[in-house]
Amino acid sequence: MPQRRILSLWFPRLAAERCLRDMRGLPAGPFAIVGDQGNAQVLVSLSAEAEAAGLTCGQPLRDAHAMCPDLQTRLENRELNRLFLTVLRRWAGKFSPWVAEEAPGGLVIDLTGCAHLFGGEAELMGVVEADCADLGLTVRTGLADTVGAAWALARFAGRGQGTARSGDDIMQEARATRSRAAKRRHWERGGPAPGTQTPGNHTGRIAVPGQTRTALSPLPIAALRIAPDLVATLNRLGLRQISDLAGQPRAALARRFGRALVQRLDQALGVEPEPITPVRAPDHFAVRLTLPDPIGLTEDILAALDRLLPPLSGKLENAGRGVRAIRMEYHRSDHTMGSVEARLARPSANPDRIRPLLAMKTDDIDPGFGIDMIRLEAVITEPLHAHQHRGHADAASDGAARLTGSGAMDDLIGRVGARIGLDAITRPHPADSHLPEKTTKMMAAAWSEPAKLWPKPLGPRPIELWRPELVAAEESQHLPAHFRWRNRDFETYTGLGPERISPEWWLDDPDWRTGVRDYWRVTTRTGERLWIYYAHGGTMSPGWFCHGSFC
Repeated sequence: MPQRRILSLWFPRLAAERCLRDMRGLPAGPFAIVGDQGNAQVLVSLSAEAEAAGLTCGQPLRDAHAMCPDLQTRLENRELNRLFLTVLRRWAGKFSPWVAEEAPGGLVIDLTGCAHLFGGEAELMGVVEADCADLGLTVRTGLADTVGAAWALARFAGRGQGTARSGDDIMQEARATRSRAAKRRHWERGGPAPGTQTPGNHTGRIAVPGQTRTALSPLPIAALRIAPDLVATLNRLGLRQISDLAGQPRAALARRFGRALVQRLDQALGVEPEPITPVRAPDHFAVRLTLPDPIGLTEDILAALDRLLPPLSGKLENAGRGVRAIRMEYHRSDHTMGSVEARLARPSANPDRIRPLLAMKTDDIDPGFGIDMIRLEAVITEPLHAHQHRGHADAASDGAARLTGSGAMDDLIGRVGARIGLDAITRPHPADSHLPEKTTKMMAAAWSEPAKLWPKPLGPRPIELWRPELVAAEESQHLPAHFRWRNRDFETYTGLGPERISPEWWLDDPDWRTGVRDYWRVTTRTGERLWIYYAHGGTMSPGWFCHGSFC
């Protein structure tokens, strides 16, 4: 079995260079991406010119403008950065099929058995750097036997100790001795050998197979992917390089600094495995039809749909998916385009269910000077579960249900939803509450099933309910003979009750702060059948209220 080889790609200026690619007309000069950190705006990504001007990531925006008045900035867009990293992941698939994203700006590639296709590991890294240069991106690479070692080499190889200075640091010596110490201590104290940072020279970033410990020894402990606070603590104790840490007893390190430090060290050295999980390519279902002559009639568009829907349906059925939202794009002869979209109440791959919904959208199509290409794309898909074949009795019952059951209702919901929107079509469902206004809840019909069992109410409930409205009557628990409601006087003819309903004491409902209610079904002399109640008073004053009507 070949030795496992991992390539780590780090794009330190990903966000800034992505914006610079989109803004070709931007004048040359320092450029930075600004993000929110707490209640302040700070720099999160810098261009090469901005770094040359002395700016750093994490620096407040006001300080950056004071140092560099001509600094140009743009707000951070994390979603676009994530999508751009996905595009780079697809590009990296040319080197190996085993590619994983490493947020916020890195890729991990398993190159096992692939480097020889490009002439070797150094040549492959040269191709990576050349491609990134053509894309206008800055990339740092690292190649080793483990993910942790490759990550460390990509970010810290050739950078020496960084901010974690040791007592041997040349910058801490007297000025008179620096000229002599620089020649001997630059590479003897963990720094890169002379010439390793020249373009095309990958000596410091490629770990020889089986020599992972040697390649990681001179790197700072921050290369182990541990928290900055832990790095500062270890530096104060004199542990600044990975070689200082690798020689310590594992049990003592775990007791003093936690299991995470030991795990990261073992992963980098290859003692503990660290798998790479590649991102699975999303399912994509689309078909298109290129027309020899532009069309514009509704009949021609429907004929094109009849040719496109069967192959799209075949792709969906082979993948076991059903379409929930489908988009039809039409490209005009003047190089413009438009689109219409339809949604289904239930996922389906049946062309007979999709075609009527798209046909209803043909009135919204503006053909212009003619349509020369039509494309169908399944925007949202869901799994479809196959039904097992059953006996004749079950098949007969399924056929009857298909004629009068949910299939026809789903088609009706889909057609009505194409006009007014699927979210506007709702159906009631039973809710787990004894309060009259909470016994049902409204759910979108397209994303719910009809309720099969409704609990029997404790008593008769009115046809119409509203929020309780104040009734002017004698303040007594007995049913009043006369009362005033909605600026009208009523005389009680009959009354049935009371039915006592208590509030949900574990919830603070503003409408139930009046406490326990005694409900009455009242018929007035003028024929109104009302549902009124007497509130005994909780945190509010007692009184009479009207809650609904039976007619």
